[in-house]
Amino acid sequence: MKKTIFALMSVVVMLLSTSCNHVETYAEQIEKENNAINKFIKDKGIKIISETEFAQKNYTTNVSQNEYVLIKSSGVYMQIVRQGCGEKIKDGETATVICRFSETNIMQDVEVLDNAHSYYYVTLPDKMSVKNTSGTFTASFDTSKSLMYQTYGSASVPAGWLAPMSYIKIGRPMDNDDEIAKVNLIVPHTQGHSYASSEVIPFFYTITYQRGS
Repeated sequence: MKKTIFALMSVVVMLLSTSCNHVETYAEQIEKENNAINKFIKDKGIKIISETEFAQKNYTTNVSQNEYVLIKSSGVYMQIVRQGCGEKIKDGETATVICRFSETNIMQDVEVLDNAHSYYYVTLPDKMSVKNTSGTFTASFDTSKSLMYQTYGSASVPAGWLAPMSYIKIGRPMDNDDEIAKVNLIVPHTQGHSYASSEVIPFFYTITYQRGS
């Protein structure tokens, strides 16, 4: 009997030890995140340009060459597909912005959310209030009209979503030639929503921005 108890205790200790050995450190999680982002960039044939080159190109990215600019201060990779119509959000202005987006978990290469094409969510665009304070943008979701809020339970807009605000126009189409702003973003966990942050997961977004009423 004693031998049996001792054997069971040994197994329990071994399992606990094995479990502990598989607990990832934050540094290891970040390394996995960076590896996933680098693999995504390679697999998608993305060409990275510097912020200096981005400025030299009048803050545009060449979509035909699949260019993305790396914003070093945040780690966000951004491709401006369309700069949009209308005007940029002015300093001191608070504007209502309507977004439609698709969200992909880069670690698993799985689309998580989509209110741009999904029949189920197409009637639920994300509405947010965006304020420009001397070039620093802050925003919050309308909790009654936000797929992001309903999914992640936070009215805070991910910082990565605001990275394009200095470079795009937020307007409403007035004629057939007008197009609303559209961007592609690779958002590391530090610039993402609460789930991304807590689980150290990067996400890829395609987002359109349109001025609301």
